[in-house]
Amino acid sequence: MAGTYARSTDVSSGRSRDEIERTLERYGADQFLYGWQDDAAVVGFRMGGRHIRFILPLPAKTERRFTHHSRGARAPDAAQKEWEQAVRQKWRALALVIKAKLEAVESGIAVFEDEFMANIVLPGGETVGDFMRPQIAEAYRIGAAPNMLPMLPAPNRPA
Repeated sequence: MAGTYARSTDVSSGRSRDEIERTLERYGADQFLYGWQDDAAVVGFRMGGRHIRFILPLPAKTERRFTHHSRGARAPDAAQKEWEQAVRQKWRALALVIKAKLEAVESGIAVFEDEFMANIVLPGGETVGDFMRPQIAEAYRIGAAPNMLPMLPAPNRPA
């Protein structure tokens, strides 16, 4: 799925990563990391004793939206340019998200842990989002929140 924010940006991915790093430093991060593989990039940082990780899904170069247009197949160099544009857009959107969250915290609109909840890395290496998504799905499936004390029967369910 392609977003609309920064759809035609000419800001390079590298400049967006640099902007993210400078923004994090300005707001008090004391660690920063970046890495990538074929289908994703990762940005991580530590702030206020919390480790935060964003996984940025990257489009595959072979996606039809890059390799073809309404009149048929694109030339390889044109497909590469379309793909690079999509990657630049993703990086601009991530820079916006991180900056907006940090500013919301700095302005007193939100609490750091609330803004970054899904991206906080737990001691085992998974994020809060990774941990909670299945639990949220199960709560909706059964129509009830999990027991706070699972060893006791829930008051609204038979033992």
